[in-house]
Amino acid sequence: MRSTQVFAYERFRSLHERQTAFIMPNAWDGASAVLLARAGFEALGSTSLGFAFSTGRRDGIHAVTRDEAVAHAAFLGRASGLPVNGDLEDGFGADPQECAATVRAGIEAGLAGLGIEDTTADPAQPIHDFDDAVARVVAAAQAADGRILLTGRTDNYLHGRADLDDTIRRLVAFAEAGADVLYAPGLPDMDAIGAVVAAVAPKPVNVLIGPSRPVPLAELSAAGVRRVSVGGALYRSAMTSLVETARALRDGDLSVFSRAISGSEISGLLPKA
Repeated sequence: MRSTQVFAYERFRSLHERQTAFIMPNAWDGASAVLLARAGFEALGSTSLGFAFSTGRRDGIHAVTRDEAVAHAAFLGRASGLPVNGDLEDGFGADPQECAATVRAGIEAGLAGLGIEDTTADPAQPIHDFDDAVARVVAAAQAADGRILLTGRTDNYLHGRADLDDTIRRLVAFAEAGADVLYAPGLPDMDAIGAVVAAVAPKPVNVLIGPSRPVPLAELSAAGVRRVSVGGALYRSAMTSLVETARALRDGDLSVFSRAISGSEISGLLPKA
C-alpha cells in the first residue's frame, strides 16, 4: 500500500503537469486550512510569515526552528486532507547538508513538496552567493530523490536585487541541479515572468500572486505559469480585517460581528480527533 506521503506527493505533482495554472493558497493554522479546503483548492502551502507572526515571532531569521516549521506544515495537511507544500525558508542552515536534512524531515513528516530559498537569514547579506546557492539545491535534490516536489527559489527581488539576468541564471542552475519547480517571488511584470518561464522550460514555474500589476489567473496561465501562491497575503488580509473590526469596536460599533463566521461552522470542518 502506498504511504500517505507518497499519495500526497503524487497528487501534488500531477497538478503541475496540467496545461493550466492552479492556485495554491497559503494557510497558517488549522481553521484557515480547512476553510481553504472547503473552498475547493486542491493543495495548500504553509507560510513562514503567517506561522511566525501567529506565534509572536519575526519571519526569516530562524526564530522558528526546522522541527516547528515542518511539524506545522504537516499539521496543515492532516487538518485539510490536502497535499501541502512546506514554506521552509532557507532550509534552516547555510550548509548544503542542512538543506538535505530539511528535505528528509519533510518527507518523513508527510509533506508533498517544499521550497529551498537562496536566503541567508542575515539581513546584512540576505542572499547566498551563486555557487553556494546552487550547492544547497544540489544537496536538497539529492535528498529529495524523486520522493517530494522540490521548489528552487531565489529571493533577489524581495531583497532589492532587481537583477533579472542573475535571477534567471540562478533558476536555470537550480533546475539543472534537480529542482522540480522554480520560483522567484516579486517579478516586476509579465515580460519578466515570461522570460523566467522560457528559461526553465519545461519545468513548471510558481508565481507569487502575479506581477506588481495584478493580472487574472488566465493571463498567468497563458504565459506558461503553472502554480500561483499567495505567501503571507491571506494572513495579512485576515489581520487587515482584524484591524478594521477592532477600530469599529473601539468606536462603539457592536454590529461589526454580524457577518462573522460562526464557531460551530469552523468546528464542523475540523478533524474529530
